[in-house]
Amino acid sequence: MHGPQPYHLVAEKYVTAILDAAGGVPLIVPAIGRELALEELLDSLDGLLFMGSPSNVEPRHYRGEPSESGTLHDPYRDETTLPLIPRAVAAGVPVLGICRGFQEINVAFGGSLWQKLHEVPGHLDHREDPALPLEEQYGLAHEVILEPGGLLRRLAGAERIRVNSLHGQGVRELGAGLTIEARAPDGVIEAFRVERAPNFALALQWHPEWRVSSNEFSRALFAEFGAACRGKTQVIHGQ
Repeated sequence: MHGPQPYHLVAEKYVTAILDAAGGVPLIVPAIGRELALEELLDSLDGLLFMGSPSNVEPRHYRGEPSESGTLHDPYRDETTLPLIPRAVAAGVPVLGICRGFQEINVAFGGSLWQKLHEVPGHLDHREDPALPLEEQYGLAHEVILEPGGLLRRLAGAERIRVNSLHGQGVRELGAGLTIEARAPDGVIEAFRVERAPNFALALQWHPEWRVSSNEFSRALFAEFGAACRGKTQVIHGQ
């Protein structure tokens, strides 16, 4: 909701990342749930970015306990993205998930989430301080350890990188067929890929779209996504 009316919105930082770093033209897919013709959509797009949001995936989708009162949800987005994600991956459409998108992809493949990661013993508080200026909220917060042989390790050319951290939820159980790409120092999964995906299928818990032009690793990541989108090939089911 924006004021008294519902809107289909995208933050400019995602638009900028697709334009400037991925070399693509961003289009907003409306969150209209079952009314969206998924097969036609997949035929017409070169890739899908599932972006962050103040809202969380409703816990009924991953057998979780009801959310605390006041938690923001977006049931129309859930009804749109959760069926769309596995179909897109199977069709060879490149997929990139960020923050909520990371959590959606995990849930879409049967995984579950911690709703309050900071209350789980042994885990750090990965949330931002909303009282700080945006530049500080999105500032580098901690290292992530990149898995040997993974896509992120290849793009970074290093074992570790520093990332921002603006999430209250996190992976509890990893979805079927997902392979860890990065972990935080406390063991929290920070990135994964779809192991047998026919094309690019990666998700990150942090926000590489923020000031993408000033971060070499983030530029490389979006460039890789953009290259996959330009080289997309459809996978014909049954062949």
